[in-house]
Amino acid sequence: MEERQILMGLTMLQGVGRRTVSRLFSSGIKWHDIFEFGEKEWMGIGLTVEHARQASILFTREWAIEQWLQVQQAGIGVITYLDDDYPILMKETPDPAWVLYFLGDRSLLDSVSVAMVGTRVPTAYGRKMAETLAAELSANGYTIVSGMARGIDSICHEAVLRCGGSTLAVLGTAIDVAYPLENTSLYKEIVRRGLVISEYPPGTKSHPGLFPQRNRIIAGLTRGTLVVEADIRSGSLITADAALESGRDVFAVPGPVTSPKSRGTLNLIKQGAKLVTEASDIMEEYGRWFSPADAEPGSFAAASAGNHGGSLKQNYSSDEERIVSLLEQGTLTVDELLTSTGWDFGLLHSVLLSLIIKKRVAQLAGLKYQLI
Repeated sequence: MEERQILMGLTMLQGVGRRTVSRLFSSGIKWHDIFEFGEKEWMGIGLTVEHARQASILFTREWAIEQWLQVQQAGIGVITYLDDDYPILMKETPDPAWVLYFLGDRSLLDSVSVAMVGTRVPTAYGRKMAETLAAELSANGYTIVSGMARGIDSICHEAVLRCGGSTLAVLGTAIDVAYPLENTSLYKEIVRRGLVISEYPPGTKSHPGLFPQRNRIIAGLTRGTLVVEADIRSGSLITADAALESGRDVFAVPGPVTSPKSRGTLNLIKQGAKLVTEASDIMEEYGRWFSPADAEPGSFAAASAGNHGGSLKQNYSSDEERIVSLLEQGTLTVDELLTSTGWDFGLLHSVLLSLIIKKRVAQLAGLKYQLI
């Protein structure tokens, strides 16, 4: 039985949350030994008496394998923190998801992405800015990540789909639940043409507390978060906070100073978020990853839906050429690359991610890299 199957089973136990798994992971215990836990051991890692009793009875190899097979039979993909291809950006956050369930194109997790979030009740101005910015960023190769909520989230997803770009929805519900109900068609379309992910397995009961937790995943999977329109108590500001905690960029669209819907974004700008009025304000931070002018007429949609990186021009920057030159000598770890280049981790990670997207470099287990 694989350790990733054990990890998935653990997260499906009542009373076992992220902190519980963190304690197990940091304790150095062998995953297979957890099957031998009795009530005392379960209580020792924080479970209540009732949950410890249930876990000591329920958590067997047979039960964990059955949960794994049920998810697979439902056509749902699983990514765990133990997998070599777990999203590197998410792994760098202070609170990564131990398990991610997905439906759709998994390769979008390796694309260059920006989060776009905002109020559930946008003004006409907010709607227009969301549509315009999402479409422009998408047309230049960015995957747009959002939470499929009412308002700005849905507007961004829909704008990207209309222009044939790539979008990723992070759910605050179980992976097989479209919420809100009115977004069922949007949910199905993103599954068909993009990617839907959730840390909540099928059968998870929805409750309000799940939604703020998913915001850290929206921020964690992306290079930066753009808040389009938000009042001072908007949930989208939680995403901005999560981005800052993970060392990511925060962008905000300014709005009328007299509008309550602009107070959240204006406050972010006061605190140092980069003001954004057009897509180029973000692109100057990360570059342009794909230009429709570089492709055959009508090929952008096909390239976005399929390769998500194969259409990039294979022109390497001087920094990328330096990494390629080093890796031509053999597989190297992150520490070895840091020593050889003298760079800080942020620059090295950015260059490596770019080369991975260009399919020139592959990440191996143990944070090692090799040329493809």
